[in-house]
Amino acid sequence: MPLMDALAKRSTGREFDSRDLPPSQLSSLLWACFGINRQDGKRTAPSAKDCREADIYVILRQGAYVYDAKSNKLNLVAAEDLRNLAATQAFATNAPVTLVFVADLARMGNSSAEDKKTFANIDVGYISQNAYLFCASEGLTTGARASVDRKGLALKLKLRPDQMILLAQSVGYPKP
Repeated sequence: MPLMDALAKRSTGREFDSRDLPPSQLSSLLWACFGINRQDGKRTAPSAKDCREADIYVILRQGAYVYDAKSNKLNLVAAEDLRNLAATQAFATNAPVTLVFVADLARMGNSSAEDKKTFANIDVGYISQNAYLFCASEGLTTGARASVDRKGLALKLKLRPDQMILLAQSVGYPKP
C-alpha cells in the first residue's frame, strides 16, 4: 500500500476480533515497529542519540515475550496470559496482541533523568506510529494507550528498576 494511502487509513480502534494474528503477520508487525533495516544495525524507527533504548514486549494469550530485533524472533518472558495487566480498559483485554513499549534507561548513557524520559517517550512515539501505519496497510485495527498496570506488569515481566513501561498498544483484526 502506498504511504499516502496508509496515512489516510491510519486510525485508532477500540474493538477487536478474538482471532490470533498469524506468526508471519506478527513478525512483520514487529519488524515494521522497530526492526533492523540496515547493515549497520539501525532500525525502522529513529532513536535519540542512537541509544535504541526501547524494547517491545508482546503480550499474547499463551504468554509474554520480548522482541529480539537482531534475530527477528520472540523470547519467552512469562508463560501466562498477562493481557489483563497490559490493559486496564475492558476493550483492550480482548485484543489478541498487546505491544508493551519499555524503555531501558540504562542504555541511555549520562543524560539527565529528565532527558532520558523525554527521549524515550519520543522514541516510543515513533515506534507506535510505525505500528499504526503497518496496521492500516494490513487491514488491522490498533489503539495505543497509557492505561497499563505498570507495577503488576513490570513484576511479571521481570523488569529492572531502570526499565520503564511507557505505552501499550493493542493490535488485532477489526470486530465484524
